[in-house]
Amino acid sequence: NRLIHETSPYLLQHAHNPVDWYPWGEEALARAKKEDKPILLSIGYSACHWCHVMEKESFENEAIAGIINERFISIKVDREERPDLDEIYMHAVQVMTGSGGWPMTVFLTPDLVPFHAGTYFPPEDKRGMPGFPKVLVTVSDYYKTHREEIKEMEIQMKDALHQIVEIVPSQETLDSKVFSKAFDVSESQFDPIYGGFGGAPKFPNSMTLSFLLRYWKSTGSRKALEMVEMTLEKMANGGIYDHLGGGFHRYSVDNRWLIPHFEKMLYDNALLSRTYFEAYQATQKEGYRRMGEEILNYILRELKRPEGGFYSTQDADSGGEEGKFYVWTRDEIKDVLGKDNGTPFCAYYGVATQGNFEGETSVLSIASTLEKVSQLYGMSITDLEKVLEEARQKLYAEREKRVKPSRDEKILTSWNGLMISSFVDGFKVTGNEKYLNGAKEATRFILHEMKKDRYLMRVFNKGKCQVKGYSEDYAF
Repeated sequence: NRLIHETSPYLLQHAHNPVDWYPWGEEALARAKKEDKPILLSIGYSACHWCHVMEKESFENEAIAGIINERFISIKVDREERPDLDEIYMHAVQVMTGSGGWPMTVFLTPDLVPFHAGTYFPPEDKRGMPGFPKVLVTVSDYYKTHREEIKEMEIQMKDALHQIVEIVPSQETLDSKVFSKAFDVSESQFDPIYGGFGGAPKFPNSMTLSFLLRYWKSTGSRKALEMVEMTLEKMANGGIYDHLGGGFHRYSVDNRWLIPHFEKMLYDNALLSRTYFEAYQATQKEGYRRMGEEILNYILRELKRPEGGFYSTQDADSGGEEGKFYVWTRDEIKDVLGKDNGTPFCAYYGVATQGNFEGETSVLSIASTLEKVSQLYGMSITDLEKVLEEARQKLYAEREKRVKPSRDEKILTSWNGLMISSFVDGFKVTGNEKYLNGAKEATRFILHEMKKDRYLMRVFNKGKCQVKGYSEDYAF
C-alpha cells in the first residue's frame, strides 16, 4: 500500500498490510470528502506491543481488511512524528471513553471530527470488548444512517476539544505556594510501600522526582527526599530496569516495578539518567551515580547513531513475542553459569522454577540482599559481588546471541535535545569525556542535518528530514 514510500519504521511495518493505508495528507483527506466516507485513523509507534498485536490480528487479516477498504478511508500516523495529531485525537479518545492508549483507533468524519473512538480492538468479541469487524460495520452504518446525530456530535466534540486545548492565562499572582501545593499532591499520590506515584500501571515520573529534589533543596523537607530515594531505589531493583544491559523499560504493568512493558524509549532514559545524577549530587550516594552511568552507557551502545545523534526506541517484542529477549528460565541460567554460581544468582535476582512471567520465565529483579544471600550460601559479600558481576557479563553475552528487539532508527530533535542535556549532566558529574563527546556529536548532527532554511526539522530518517519542528523540538 501507499505506506511503502514512507520513512517511518512504524508506517513501514504496515506497508504490506492488505488494508489500503494512506499516510496523513491531502490525498487521503480529499478522497474521504469526494466519496463521503468516514476515516479510520490509526495512531501508534514502532515499539508498541499492542500495535503489533492489532496489526497481526486485524490489519493483516484479509477479511477484516476487506471491510475496512470497502467502508473507510484508512490513515496511519506515527505518533512520534506527528505529536500534534496524536495529542488532539488522544484528547478525543479520552473524552469519549474515559481512557486512552495505543494503538489509538479513531473514526472521523471527512471534516476530521471524531465521532467514535477506542484503542485496541480484538478480531472477535473477547473479554467484554466487541470484535473489530462488528465495530467497523456498526460505525460505518451509523455514519450513513444517522447524519443529523453525526452533525450534532461534531458540534459537541469541536466544543469539547476547544475547551481542552484553549490556554487561559491566570489572573492570580504567581507565588511560592504553587510549590507547596505541588508537593502536597505528590505526597498524597505517593506509594509508601513500593515508591512511585499511583498504582498499576506505574510509570517512572522522573520530572516529579526532579521537582521533589529541588523542593527538598529549597525547603529542607526530609519527606521530599525520602520519596525520591525510595522510588529511585525500588525502580533500580525492579524488573523495569534491565540488570544485564542497562536502561529502563517504559513502565511497569504492576505497582511494584516487577514486570515491565518491555519497550525502551530514548526520552525515558534521558530523563531518568538526569534524575539519578541529581540524586547523586544531592546525597553523594555512589549507587545513584553508577545508575546514571549505566543508562548512558546503554544509550551509547544501543541507541547512538555512528555519525552522531540518538535513535528513538527499542521494541518490546523480539521473535514475535513480548519480552522474549529479556526473560530467563532457572534452567537456562544454570546452563550458562553452572550450578555453583547459578544458584546464588537466582536467589539474588528472584528467579524461581515457576517464574514470574509467562511460560515459567522470569524478569530479573533484585529480590534479596547481598547480606542474606552471602549468609545463605556461605560466602563473603566480596566474593558474592564478584560472582554476580561475572554472571551478569556471561548472561549478557549469551543474551546477545538471541534475536534482538528491532530498533526505531529515526532521529527526533526533541528527544535528542533531552538526551544531549543528560550527557552533559553525566559529564559534569563524572568528568567522563565520552559523555561530553556524545553530546557534542548529537548537537553537531542536528545543527548540520536537521535544519532547513531558518527552521529546525523534527524527524531525520533514511537520509531525509521531514516535518517542521514543534515547540518541544525548539524548547528541548
